[in-house]
Amino acid sequence: MTRKLFGTDGVRGTANAWPMTAELALRLGAAAGRYFRNDGSNGHRVVIGKDTRLSGYMFENALTAGLTSTGMNVLLLGPVPTPAVGLLTTSMRADVGIMISASHNPHQDNGIKFFGPDGFKLSDEAEAEIEALVEAGVEPTGANNIGRAKRIDDGRFRYMERLKSTFPHGRRLDGLKVVIDCANGAAYKVAPEVLWELGATVVPVGTTPNGYNINDGCGSTSPRAAAEMVVTHGADLGICLDGDADRVILIDENGQIADGDQLMALMAARWAEQGRLRNGTLVATVMSNLGLERFLDGRGLRLERTAVGDRYVVEAMRQGDWNLGGEQSGHIVMTDYATTGDGLLAALQVLAAMIETGEPASRLLQQFDTVPQLLRNVRYAAGQQPLSSPAVQAVIEGAKARLDGRGRLLIRKSGTEPLIRVMAECEDEAMLAEVVGEIVLAVEHAAMAHAAE
Repeated sequence: MTRKLFGTDGVRGTANAWPMTAELALRLGAAAGRYFRNDGSNGHRVVIGKDTRLSGYMFENALTAGLTSTGMNVLLLGPVPTPAVGLLTTSMRADVGIMISASHNPHQDNGIKFFGPDGFKLSDEAEAEIEALVEAGVEPTGANNIGRAKRIDDGRFRYMERLKSTFPHGRRLDGLKVVIDCANGAAYKVAPEVLWELGATVVPVGTTPNGYNINDGCGSTSPRAAAEMVVTHGADLGICLDGDADRVILIDENGQIADGDQLMALMAARWAEQGRLRNGTLVATVMSNLGLERFLDGRGLRLERTAVGDRYVVEAMRQGDWNLGGEQSGHIVMTDYATTGDGLLAALQVLAAMIETGEPASRLLQQFDTVPQLLRNVRYAAGQQPLSSPAVQAVIEGAKARLDGRGRLLIRKSGTEPLIRVMAECEDEAMLAEVVGEIVLAVEHAAMAHAAE
């Protein structure tokens, strides 16, 4: 069964434009309600969280209307990180969890993603079945069986306690100064409070959301502002979350930025030494740097690669019985603690390593030398298929031949935006730039030719 609405991370798009309309959200809520309330009883629950986008109010209300119309009882968490929804879906014995967020995208976008009763994101098959219900339409329940909606005021506090419980018992962050950039997003209250309660001196950035400034010049996609704050304040670590706080980028005391690959290398090595890395395997996507793979090989550890998207990382982890995985972009998944990527949870692991080893962040976050990697994005219009062009395919095949034995090439469509992502790795940086540039030019020409038809 194919999916048209769902991408790699739920349904996403520009707010008030298809598919991210209030009407579709209502229909999606009704379809999800029918899918999970399949026995007709009134005891079914759904928890809904959101980030700080202005459109979140609209989608929260529309989803609530659709869900309650099918007899589901809705528990509204308000602004909380995505991993909090995964946690609270299970702890509150809900049948489904929903997060309203477009993650790292700008404020005008929004998205809807679902968690099953086990706290993990829904499978492709489940999403396809919900899509089928959206298309077919859902008959509402009788007037006596309409669901209820209730605000849950302590959801973020429950999540905060879970985060603190993962920090080594008896350890504190006294003496450490931490810059925390919350991207004016879902963690704007949670993250500074957790760090402060653990004893850190906290320098907050991106903690004044207004509905429009989420991810705007701040957060994991724009870490330079936080890097400057780290240097200015003499901080020991900078933590940059994205809009829904499921990913993290870290900054050492010198203002140097470390991505998810370096963080995964640190954690994999430490967990392996402690006997905690299950089956000696780290799961990462095809985007992770070749240097990470070489680092793991040198320690007798294994890298399992997946398609891009933290949901595919988690699926592989569950199938292979592995407990650590993530993405270069900063999604770090630790299934010993959480069901999805959790930026603050990952940052706490690094802070624990700093406390336990006495090493500065600059030593811990530079675990391996990266192989030169170049990524460029090409935007295309709806309905275009530039990768199907014979001219583009010919250029790609030529690039593969040039890189054979010297590097690797990855070309894919984004699952969340109309972009073609062209990525290559090669020790020869001149060749790297040539190869990527030629492919990007070919894709651009194909997109323009299609638009002119």
